[in-house]
Amino acid sequence: MSDRKVSILKAFKTIIWPRRNLVFLGLLLIVINKAASFVAPVSLRYFLDDIVPNRDYEFLKILVGVVILSFFIQAIMSFLLTKVLSIQAQYMISELRAQVQKQVLSLPIRFFDNTKSGALVSRIMSDVEGVRNLIGTGLVQLVGGTITAIVSLILLLRISPAMTLLTFIPLVVFGIIALRAFKIIRPVFRKRGEINAEVKGRLTETLAGIRVIKGFNAEAQEAKVFELGVERLYLNVKKSLTATAVMTSSSTFLLGLATTGIMMGYGGYMMMQGELSTGEYFEFTFLLALMVAPIVQMSNIGSQLTEALAGLDRTEELMNKTAEIDEKDRTVLLESVKGDVVFDNVSFAYEEDKEVLHNINFKVKAGEVIALVGSSGSGKSTIAGLAASFLNPDSGTIIIDGNDLSRIELTSFRQFLGVVLQDDFLFEGTIKENILFPRPNASKEELQAAVKAAYVNEFTDRFEDGMDTLIGERGVKLSGGQRQRIAIARAILANPRILILDEATSNLDTESEALIQKSLAELTKGRTTFVIAHRLSTIRKANQILVIENGRIAEQGTHDALIAEKGRYYHLFTYQTRI
Repeated sequence: MSDRKVSILKAFKTIIWPRRNLVFLGLLLIVINKAASFVAPVSLRYFLDDIVPNRDYEFLKILVGVVILSFFIQAIMSFLLTKVLSIQAQYMISELRAQVQKQVLSLPIRFFDNTKSGALVSRIMSDVEGVRNLIGTGLVQLVGGTITAIVSLILLLRISPAMTLLTFIPLVVFGIIALRAFKIIRPVFRKRGEINAEVKGRLTETLAGIRVIKGFNAEAQEAKVFELGVERLYLNVKKSLTATAVMTSSSTFLLGLATTGIMMGYGGYMMMQGELSTGEYFEFTFLLALMVAPIVQMSNIGSQLTEALAGLDRTEELMNKTAEIDEKDRTVLLESVKGDVVFDNVSFAYEEDKEVLHNINFKVKAGEVIALVGSSGSGKSTIAGLAASFLNPDSGTIIIDGNDLSRIELTSFRQFLGVVLQDDFLFEGTIKENILFPRPNASKEELQAAVKAAYVNEFTDRFEDGMDTLIGERGVKLSGGQRQRIAIARAILANPRILILDEATSNLDTESEALIQKSLAELTKGRTTFVIAHRLSTIRKANQILVIENGRIAEQGTHDALIAEKGRYYHLFTYQTRI
């Protein structure tokens, strides 16, 4: 089966069939609307051939009344179609966007490592936009146009089979040209969606990194990158417009040939031969116009539906990706977590045959603090990511309280997990909203306890709006230390059993770090804590320290034991204390 047919079947299954009752109602309204549209052209023959020559005033009154009623019915049906289908199509778009966004959030971290956020925004917001044509105006025009064309053809054959067949030949030629053009346009539309996502992704990154761009005087460089992107988009649009222009120009000639050349030539000949009355000629003309109009429309509708199907292809591709929660082996539900963690011969690679971790083995008892130290790129953050199940090991096993982590249902596990990252993300909004993020319904007392423990009130008390201060996108209105303290307060409020601190004090000044170390001591008490630290002075009290080098555990022990060994940790520590 061709890709086009597969997409149409997918569209029918995922978009139209769940709304079949609504669609059937729309089709009924379309049938009534189109039936009413034939009243005027059909009545024209009786008007010219019977009423006017015979001066039949009574028949004239009836005919005028029927024609006016037909236009009134068309107006009512058009209103109801807009109300029923077009509004429903907009609702469908919002519904699909919500479904796609939910699906995206459920995907593994590795997916986001390989996909630009701006590209995902484009797929969520733009790709579903054209799908409205599958149930909205596109469907109305396609079905309505098909009905109109078929009924018109039957009525035309009734008037003059010979003239109908002659006028039909150019229409068939146009149809063949249109079908070939659509085969060219469809992959162009799909590529356009990909290019559009790439350009939007780069633009999103540019705006997010504006301080870096200005700091390195790189405005011209970024402008050039964006210019190249929009040029690719332009070339893609130009290609589709060329195919559309071929259809438009061919329709102008071929439909003009059918409606004017053949109608005037052969139709005039038949009238002079007495084989066609004046009324029949005008009826034929109007019916032909009714048949041709939807055929012309279908060239536009075809482009809309082609674009919609291309968007649906990309949306289906995203929706068919395996979500974390869909991993079939994850059947163990955790009702509580003590925090015993075991890494048993764990290896991991971001790319095939390029392992970044090799046979990692260690045990952490519930409530212990384990510190991961080593040079950049040694694998510390990867170990933490594996412990949080953001990543899955390629071999070996991670065990939580005696359960294989790969078999634990992730939602039940992560409710006991807390994370504070080096560059922790804050959402646009207020300080209060960001701290309440893990527990929006936390009590005022719990919020104040977290704020006090992380010393957030040390700076919010100086703000005019206090905890209701707006912090801007990613907390841009705050200092690095202030952002980090909000992140720590957020983790304190979450009250996790397993805590991951990835350079949690790296953005703090000496005074702030001293305050935070006190709050972290309270936060880590009784919780299994993974600490990634470059400042070795902050991990002296850890229950065990792992020195990671080139993806392997080079040394393991307490601070005092590792100092006594005078190995890699000893050299790192003494180097830092001399600075």
